[in-house]
Amino acid sequence: MKAESPTASTQLAFASVTTLFFAWGFITSLIDPLVAAVKGIFSLSDVEAQLSASAFFIAYGVMSLPAAALLARRKSVATVLIALVLMIAGCMLMLLAANLAIYGLVLFGLFILASGITILQVAANPLAAALGRPERSHFRLTLSQAFNSLGTFIGPFLGALLFLKGVEIKEGEQLDAEVRAAALLGIDFAFLWIAVLIAALALFIWFARRLISNAVPAETQSAAGQGVFAMLGEAASSRWALFGGAAIFLYVGAEVAIGTQMALFLNSDQVLGIPLEQAGKMVSLYWGGAMIGRLVGSVLLTRVPAPTLLATFAAAACLICLFIALVGGSTAGYAALGIGLFNSIMFPVIFTLTLERSTASEAATSGFLCFSIVGGAVIPLLVGLVSGATSYVFAFVVPAACYAILIGFALAARRTTALRSGSAAAATGH
Repeated sequence: MKAESPTASTQLAFASVTTLFFAWGFITSLIDPLVAAVKGIFSLSDVEAQLSASAFFIAYGVMSLPAAALLARRKSVATVLIALVLMIAGCMLMLLAANLAIYGLVLFGLFILASGITILQVAANPLAAALGRPERSHFRLTLSQAFNSLGTFIGPFLGALLFLKGVEIKEGEQLDAEVRAAALLGIDFAFLWIAVLIAALALFIWFARRLISNAVPAETQSAAGQGVFAMLGEAASSRWALFGGAAIFLYVGAEVAIGTQMALFLNSDQVLGIPLEQAGKMVSLYWGGAMIGRLVGSVLLTRVPAPTLLATFAAAACLICLFIALVGGSTAGYAALGIGLFNSIMFPVIFTLTLERSTASEAATSGFLCFSIVGGAVIPLLVGLVSGATSYVFAFVVPAACYAILIGFALAARRTTALRSGSAAAATGH
């Protein structure tokens, strides 16, 4: 039998790693219908329901820098396997939470699951960049991110189908016991199959471990790592690392807050007033817009300066949010779904602009930017507070303010000279 060529081996290794991108995109986007489901299942306020998103995204703040330190010690494949095992543990906790109907256990399960996803991202992004010719690293990461976006597009639709069937949330009313049991069973079923698929993926990566390790350049495998506090201290010494961290915090917070409240927003009588299950399925259009926007944005970035495009997209998102808050109605509902199109390029462009201008090392800056994804835990709570006190429509003033600040970040970047050229790390997603 003819030996496999090194090129074919590298391509197979890259394909193996790309499956990880789809997996964490799919799981992360399940949080959107889950927030709507737990609000009804456990009779929660908007803020209490948004704790589901907070429990998930706070893991980025807790685990990003320790994950970088773990990667430096255990190398890529071992770190990926540790992450997958942790994700399986999170799924098992979700199964237990669904069977016992304990919301606190749901939150703990989501935190453990997200901790595994955080470690997985820290390990998989540089792997995807390294598996092939250096000059094509941006292409490989963009391709991997396309599969990540595919996962975020499919996740909300299937989640709504499983979690929201027959679920309708009316003020002062509780779910029918039969509907509540069906929703809990849907959560149980979803996370059981996710655990099985992650286990199969872990076995696949285990058997492909030598193939992947051999395909990664030696300098990538043996890269020296910093301690967590040393990395954080170095990042804090750079003004642009702090600016970029704040921008990532606000962007992710706005994106997650809109996604997690979208089903409840569309279900509201002030907007479309459609059944919650149908509203949950429509959330896929929000993430689908981001998928399309990434493809269009990657072409635009070859013609338009990155700070200009970021300012334009942030301004568009801000104006849509203000339109929704001031006008409401069915038009506002469809407009909200379009925000994903303008979210599309924000994360990678903010990442790029920050890396190019930061005086801290690329590793420290990148680690701090991943840490800043914790904004996804904070901003949704603020949106939940505003929607609880006013309405789902008026709550869009919060993401509008986030996008307005991002315009300022983009304009500041346009006036500041880059210190280094763009890096493959900039193409990563969350």
